Amino acid sequence: MFLSETLAPSTASAPSSAAAGLGRIDASSKRLISCHQVDVNQLMPLKYKWAWEHYVNACANHWMPTEVAMNKDIETWRSSKLTPDERRVILRNLGFFATAESLVGNNLVLAIFRHVTNAECRQYLLRQAFEEAVHTHTFLYVVESLGLNEGEVFNMYHEVPAIAKKDDFEMELTTEILDPSFTTDTFEGAQAFLKNLIGYYLIMEGIFFYTGFVMVLSFHRRNLMTGIGEQFQYILRDETIHLNFGIDLINGIRNENPHLWTAEFQQAMVDRIRQAVELEIEYARDCLPRGILGLNAELFRDYVQFIADRRLERIGLPTQYGSSNPFPWMSETMDLSKEKNFFETRVTEYQSASTLSWD
Repeated sequence: MFLSETLAPSTASAPSSAAAGLGRIDASSKRLISCHQVDVNQLMPLKYKWAWEHYVNACANHWMPTEVAMNKDIETWRSSKLTPDERRVILRNLGFFATAESLVGNNLVLAIFRHVTNAECRQYLLRQAFEEAVHTHTFLYVVESLGLNEGEVFNMYHEVPAIAKKDDFEMELTTEILDPSFTTDTFEGAQAFLKNLIGYYLIMEGIFFYTGFVMVLSFHRRNLMTGIGEQFQYILRDETIHLNFGIDLINGIRNENPHLWTAEFQQAMVDRIRQAVELEIEYARDCLPRGILGLNAELFRDYVQFIADRRLERIGLPTQYGSSNPFPWMSETMDLSKEKNFFETRVTEYQSASTLSWD
């Protein structure tokens, strides 16, 4: 069990009293943020069953990158099968994800976990933090397997402006929450926390990541770089649960604290998502200056706008673009119109990550 970081002074000064009262905790005393009723992560009784379901689904999806063979990828990378523009796409996405997954993990451990005061949600956050570590491990495994320049890949967040802008956009949110005086007990603090959740779950994991998924999985579709493609499919499954958990958490906090969801705040979040869309379109142009087979920057404009509208809908904000999905082939891997029901499609033989199939 983990001690809460948001103890009320009276609770912190009387641990014996708190311990004596553990048996009297009921679900009504639980809240997603700013709960000072309990001082440990006591799961029972469960109040937010959706959080526990996300945790169970995540555990069922356990995998490790080293279980995926990279022999064919190594052969392809060392051959002349890939054009310079195709290599650029792969390298850019490895560079972005290698840093982005670390940023998500840091935000989870250093910021979100501290201020989410519900045990079921914290249980899931612990699982998600592990998955972020696995994803970071994945990019190291790929870089080492292909013999890439580690400095080039892992320093792109400094050296490639289109990546640096996205990372800076997100890091500002974590910095705000890490202020020693920050608390969700104030109106301003609770709104800032919601902004962080929207920034990381909806934007980073729900918009910024999905462009990269399409780019990399397009190679897998052509039977190229299949080891990387398989790992990205596993990451995509993890990220789908991350996104759905984040949306449930955002909507749960909003429902428990409707006074936070002001017209001004809603407009600020719409504006922030629109800004993120433009950053992602700029990133797509940087990855695809001349386009490659089946992909170009203009198609990604429609795609990013399409998924942004889906994210807005999920948290009750008005759609902005009305664009259609230019990559219908992706429906075999993810169905963005049914994200919330992703796991109604039964995953088979995924425990060992040795195969990837749906029934």
